[in-house]
Amino acid sequence: MKVINVYERYFEAEGTFHGAPRRGVNVQLVATSDAGEVFYEVVVSFFPHEEPDDFRISYDACFSKEIYRAHGRRSKKREVDFLEELQKNADDLAKENGGRIFWDKPLIDERRG
Repeated sequence: MKVINVYERYFEAEGTFHGAPRRGVNVQLVATSDAGEVFYEVVVSFFPHEEPDDFRISYDACFSKEIYRAHGRRSKKREVDFLEELQKNADDLAKENGGRIFWDKPLIDERRG
């Protein structure tokens, strides 16, 4: 199985999960391929971000949504479409779970894979 972070970026955020306030979120578009099948998912993971260099991973506030599954392989054209919908999909995931993402307040530059 091959897992690729097509897109990843950290943003300021807000939410409380398991009694702990979270002030940051890691937003990802992930492609996974295995045995001739590919699927894409949007992942949001809220973390405390108590200091400027605090990027702890929180597994108790991580939510994902599969947005595509089919036989085949990665497609750059398809990924462009998924990236255009990323903000909406991530906002939906955050809202469904009581969080909010501040898209205008990135914490690091984006990473593409």
